[in-house]
Amino acid sequence: MLRLWIDDLGRGMDYLVFRALKMLAMLDQVETSNWPLPANGVRFITPPRLRRYLARHSLTSGCYPQALGFYPQALGHHMQRLQPEDHLLIYCRSGQGWLDIGDGRLAVNGGDLLILPKGVAHAYGAQVSRPWTIYWVHFDGERVADYLKPLGRGPVLHVGVQPRLLAEFDALLGLRKQGLSVPHFIHAAHQLQALLTWLAILPARTTLKSGRVLDVDAVHAVMRAHLHDSLNLDELAAQFKLSRFHFAKTYRALTGQAPIQDFIQLKMAHACRLLDEGSQSIRQVAEQLGYEDVYYFSRLFRKVVGMAPSHYRALHQG
Repeated sequence: MLRLWIDDLGRGMDYLVFRALKMLAMLDQVETSNWPLPANGVRFITPPRLRRYLARHSLTSGCYPQALGFYPQALGHHMQRLQPEDHLLIYCRSGQGWLDIGDGRLAVNGGDLLILPKGVAHAYGAQVSRPWTIYWVHFDGERVADYLKPLGRGPVLHVGVQPRLLAEFDALLGLRKQGLSVPHFIHAAHQLQALLTWLAILPARTTLKSGRVLDVDAVHAVMRAHLHDSLNLDELAAQFKLSRFHFAKTYRALTGQAPIQDFIQLKMAHACRLLDEGSQSIRQVAEQLGYEDVYYFSRLFRKVVGMAPSHYRALHQG
């Protein structure tokens, strides 16, 4: 009787070990769609051993790719993730699709970027009439939130068809041709990080309810034209036929900063160039930038640059 009990216990332990191993295997899986690939489609998943290595390595633990792919004219493609355990970036090159996240369904068109964060339930798919062509990458890491924060709240960014972004995704997809070489995966992690940081500086624009377009590049052009004089928020908003409130709110939503803060930073960057390149006095540099009070200019310079203009000039001489 005792022997039978021991045998049963052994079998029970085997079952528990089996379940534990199965759970570990499930944790190692990346939740991607099983949509059948067309002739030119690509789907590549980083092997579990390498994912664990990238999650620990000092050069990659902040952000690293778990899976990536390219689906051309993806008729019938759809996916639902209730508790996603990684982050997902989808770039629609052409065609149309849809996204369900939170409240209601959003339309996705060519030039749209989807940012789907870890832990947020979502569903997405291709439209039947004009199925989308998409690049995508699943990724994770300790610092992903820092990479995504400058991109705004999403979940859909209208970035347009960007040749550089297409090239960045194509370069990432080159990883599948490199075997399982650790250095290539480390390089791919840095390619992904570079892609995310480049998106953060991509010129932003939005179409307002009035039909007007606020283009950050156009705002910066106006700012640069006024580097040698003053420009207040009312004057800047009037250039784009918007109220002070709506201009400031929209600009901050696109860039994360107040417009006058960016204007001052452009002025101080120009001040650095003048201090580097010429022999003008600090008072003359201040006057060139429209500041009659040299002490006020020096305070602004110290606040933005982190040191007084005289210290900056001394640091960069010789």
